[in-house]
Amino acid sequence: MRKEDKVIIKFKKEKEAIEPGYAHDGDAGLDLYSNESLVLKPMHRTAIKTGIYLEIPKRCVGLIWDKSGLALKYGVKVIGGVVDSSYRGEVKVVIVNLSSKNLKIEKGMKVAQMLIQKVESVKLNNVKKINETKRGEKSFGSTGLKKEDDIKKIKEEIIS
Repeated sequence: MRKEDKVIIKFKKEKEAIEPGYAHDGDAGLDLYSNESLVLKPMHRTAIKTGIYLEIPKRCVGLIWDKSGLALKYGVKVIGGVVDSSYRGEVKVVIVNLSSKNLKIEKGMKVAQMLIQKVESVKLNNVKKINETKRGEKSFGSTGLKKEDDIKKIKEEIIS
């Protein structure tokens, strides 16, 4: 991607905060760093301060996601990670400790990653009926867990 093709995001940071950045060229997520130290008990959640304030352009959103290493090694899950373009407050990372052990978060530690994505604004049109699809209202678990489930469904459709 050429430099002129990149979305420009203005930001400011508190004195000791670490600037978000990509660990590797081509990475999808900007690493976000804790700007505080704390201990998170098992099954508790908190909003970790980053000391970062962003000016995300209109028609874009910042989506905060897990760091896979933290998720795997320590049972940390990011929740509630949408940063709208109109928000100008401090970016905070809401995490929950799903493990059975205390989790020590240290100032300067990578705690999450943010993906910047373009989004479409929509206009909702309230109608009496929406178009039918083959799936219809089937929801949770409707596609099965194994490929064999798909084969069984196809055979059932052929027979009926």
